[in-house]
Amino acid sequence: MSKLQLITKGLIKENPTFVLILGMCPTIGVTSSAINGCGMGVATMAVLIMSNIVISLIKNFIPDKVRIPAFIVVIASFVTMIEMLMQAYVPALYESLGVFIPLIVVNCIILGRAEAFASKNTPLDSALDGIGIGLGFTASLTVIGAVREVLGSGSIFGVEFAPDVMPLLFILAPGGFIVLGYLMVLFNKIAKR
Repeated sequence: MSKLQLITKGLIKENPTFVLILGMCPTIGVTSSAINGCGMGVATMAVLIMSNIVISLIKNFIPDKVRIPAFIVVIASFVTMIEMLMQAYVPALYESLGVFIPLIVVNCIILGRAEAFASKNTPLDSALDGIGIGLGFTASLTVIGAVREVLGSGSIFGVEFAPDVMPLLFILAPGGFIVLGYLMVLFNKIAKR
């Protein structure tokens, strides 16, 4: 597989949200706006890239019996760093994402990529895989957040164009499931062409 394919497969062929259907908790929980979706996606992508690289570097030193706990320790370390950076430099986004930031540790996308890819490949390939899967996740969350924000509050990236006219349903969790379902159908229909 070429280096470019390692990146692009996460956008379409192995999109974590629309194809692999992974990471649904933050997908529904934080995508009430495009900014939240983008912020969560970037935070997850940063953790994914860094943990993939480190896991790829230390894979030969970890005994099989403690492989998964070791992966979780690596991932948790990077999540803690990202959480502290967000709290220091983007406190509004940090407050908005709330408990979902620490939950990146148990996000099945990150642990799945650590187990399925980083533990079997080189650090460069693992970094590229993290970039691709991270970009796919970020794009998915941003699109879902944008659609929910437009339909639910009449704004996009915080810029209002039709306030107080839109139904509140799309900002709430049921609206998240509705938007996710329709976008999954649309994405998979387009991807199969």
